[in-house]
Amino acid sequence: MDRFDAAILDAIQSNNRLTAEALSKIVFLSPDSCRKRLTRLRAEGYVAADVAVLNHSKLGRGLTVIVEVALSSERPADLDRFRERMKAAPEVMQCYYITGNSDFLLILSASDMADYEAFTRRHFFAEENIAKFRTSVVMDRVKTGFSIPLPVMDKRPEE
Repeated sequence: MDRFDAAILDAIQSNNRLTAEALSKIVFLSPDSCRKRLTRLRAEGYVAADVAVLNHSKLGRGLTVIVEVALSSERPADLDRFRERMKAAPEVMQCYYITGNSDFLLILSASDMADYEAFTRRHFFAEENIAKFRTSVVMDRVKTGFSIPLPVMDKRPEE
């Protein structure tokens, strides 16, 4: 990866719908070169997904909840079962297997507290392997996103 690749990746992190023509003005390469580089970067797995970020409030999902979950058993089969349940739960936007006092950290959306309570009944209270969970309700979205800081690369690698 050279500085042009890094600049292309940086640009599409905030707008993945940029055309090759728009990218060329940002990274100072021809549109055709930008198109080829972006195709290669995608093929090599640098771009994990192209997603749309939706407005929670407009969709009636204005409550964001962060939940730490501790399991009673951390046997591989139990961990895998919990992972699969969280992957299948549409309310769960992100799920991380973590170190520390909890085993998982979830970020989920709900329409209101009653909706979140229904989620806890289905996924926590009905599951005997949940030792405890701790909930924090988001009061304000200060910053959201998935942008990764990219290093500035001064020269192209030898080709």
